[in-house]
Amino acid sequence: MREHHPHHDGRDGFEKRPGRERGGRGPRVFAPGDLKLLLPALIAEQPCHGYDLIRRIESLFDGAYSPSPGVIYPTLTFLEESELITGDTDGGKKRYTITDAGRLFLSEQAVAVDGVRMRIDVSKRSLRGQDRPPEIHEAVHNLRHALHAHHGRWSPEEIARVATLLNRTAQAIADGRDQ
Repeated sequence: MREHHPHHDGRDGFEKRPGRERGGRGPRVFAPGDLKLLLPALIAEQPCHGYDLIRRIESLFDGAYSPSPGVIYPTLTFLEESELITGDTDGGKKRYTITDAGRLFLSEQAVAVDGVRMRIDVSKRSLRGQDRPPEIHEAVHNLRHALHAHHGRWSPEEIARVATLLNRTAQAIADGRDQ
């Protein structure tokens, strides 16, 4: 099923790419919006300070990645302004807790939060040098091609069918089993 694709260069999204690096510090780890999902989820598990969140994210990556304060604190400010979390100053540092609106948001976004955690696991392995073999790159390319070549008529039933297939496959891969 693989065809020559002029834009396909074998990258899987975790390498260093010109224009995507952050001040030469390495590859982009989170997709847009991922931190806006992950931070409230971590705060809901345990209220904490911004620095604690940086350390908790670092531990999720087994030390292979640590987010900068310049990424974390603006996101916390956004979440606070969105009333998903609240920050109480304690000894000069803000301690963040989840709000009722934040709990509702997390319940509505549970699948997306699971997706962020799954991407963290994939990213962690890639950052530690455990890249996928060529056969897997090929299969991912084929999947992307199939989605791109889809007829474009995304009825609610078709959306549900494709999403179920993809989520079931992703979970089977994460669990180390066949579908």
